Amino acid sequence: MTEATKPSNFIREIILEHNRTGRFGGKVVTRFPPEPNGYLHIGHAKAISIDFGIATEFGGRCHLRFDDTNPTKESQEYVDAIMGDIRWLGFDWGEHLHHASDYFEQLYQWAEQLVRSGKAYVDDLSGEEIREYRGTLTEPGRPSPYRDRAVEENLDLFRRMRAGEFDDGTRTLRAKIDMASPNINLRDPVMYRIRKATHQRTGDAWCIYPMYDWAHGESDSIEGVTHSMCSLEYEDHRPLYDWYLDALGIFHPQQIEFARLNLSHTVLSKRSLLELVEQGHVTGWDDPRMPTLAGLRRRGYTAEAIRDFCERIGVTKAANLVELAYLEHCLREDLNRRAPRRLAVLRPLRLVVENYPEGQVEEFEAINNPEDPAAGTRKVPFSRALYIEQDDFRDPAPPKYFRLSPGAEVRLRYAYIVKCTGVTRDAAGAVTEVRCTYDPDSRGGDSRGRKVKGTIHWVSAAHALDAEVRLYDTLFTVPKPDDAEHWASVLNPHSLETLRGAKVERALAGAAPGSHVQFERTGYFCVDARDSAPGHLVFNRAVGLRDTWAKIESKG
Repeated sequence: MTEATKPSNFIREIILEHNRTGRFGGKVVTRFPPEPNGYLHIGHAKAISIDFGIATEFGGRCHLRFDDTNPTKESQEYVDAIMGDIRWLGFDWGEHLHHASDYFEQLYQWAEQLVRSGKAYVDDLSGEEIREYRGTLTEPGRPSPYRDRAVEENLDLFRRMRAGEFDDGTRTLRAKIDMASPNINLRDPVMYRIRKATHQRTGDAWCIYPMYDWAHGESDSIEGVTHSMCSLEYEDHRPLYDWYLDALGIFHPQQIEFARLNLSHTVLSKRSLLELVEQGHVTGWDDPRMPTLAGLRRRGYTAEAIRDFCERIGVTKAANLVELAYLEHCLREDLNRRAPRRLAVLRPLRLVVENYPEGQVEEFEAINNPEDPAAGTRKVPFSRALYIEQDDFRDPAPPKYFRLSPGAEVRLRYAYIVKCTGVTRDAAGAVTEVRCTYDPDSRGGDSRGRKVKGTIHWVSAAHALDAEVRLYDTLFTVPKPDDAEHWASVLNPHSLETLRGAKVERALAGAAPGSHVQFERTGYFCVDARDSAPGHLVFNRAVGLRDTWAKIESKG
């Protein structure tokens, strides 16, 4: 999709209006503010595309700022993974890497300013009591008995909180706004809590940490952010964002909310994703069944396909559920253009061409990618003993079955027409080998005009490489796992099938980890970046060939 054909959206319109009125002097500065408490997922990709994409479109800049205000859940592993994922998606923050912890001293001084102006106070209520006093959506809150402490007492207590005199959970600093506000976020929100934990960047310098709502807007202001985009669940927080900035009298960015991405058959809650990892339902944050960018990348998704997907779904205020099939459609379109074609037999069945000379090997010309003429061709070896897919033979054959069966003919892709002449079975009656004859005159076509309906793929037994193939399905059995009583009840027990006896053509011997390939008639695969090694090829199925979304679009 080119810049000229990009559909407009309400965020672009807001920024265009700001530029017309000169609100920010024509500047566009955005930021992406992840918490380093987990890996980024496909929902973050949408936010990243918006934050960085809007900045680029308007000639501005986008900052990466880590919201590192909760030391008990954060780690350097997450920081490194987040930066790597953003760069992999194709975006960069340049010199504008920031952390909320960079501003801890300034945030504290501003908090003291609100205390001195009577707009903040130290509260001795416990967390449970604060929730009780806050009221409900239909009932106003009640003021804390500590709400009217003198300014001097509040300053003294707040400074002693910073000095570490009090235990965790015994005191908080709260903004003094309106306990009767219909917006619960304005009912004296907590600004600081005591948390005696070592911070990954500041060590033990602090034992009080700012809440997100307090740190976020002020960090935006410090950095000169003009447009602070966030998902729709923060819309009710915008009055608080504005209140803090106005109460301090500092530079005031514009917060803009958009609908978050909801993807079918997926959970995007960091808490749920962490539980999936910690409870062993997946092998880690980069498990190819996970919706994390690390997992999608390992499975075989490309940055280009994900960016294309994010652009196509657009930016709206209305929440909706996007079908996973649409994301898969974007990947197929991308890999169809770039992935070389190769022959692979996932569930091998031995095929012996009885009238082909023993020891003879010939090579056939095979197209690397019909969508890319520059990709050229390769040589595929053919011999007397081959492997075909188990599903490409049936005895007896069901109705309208055009593959191999006793007495039936098929074309071997790129090679000859063969006719089944017999089978070998084991003691249980299962077919272990198929025998056939080939027509020497059918190489590259049949000069006699004889046609067959079926074409199947194969690999030469003497030249094939062993491979492990992992077939992935959705992690959940229902489109909306969050609607279940607990997502664990709708986990898909068949989300992974591992095939350890697959056979692939020799051209894949040097396939690099992370590289893509289309196994003809089967799907698009990626060389596993973690487990594959020389002599041990491991392929992850990124997506099958069947494109349900394309059919839906064509009917629409």
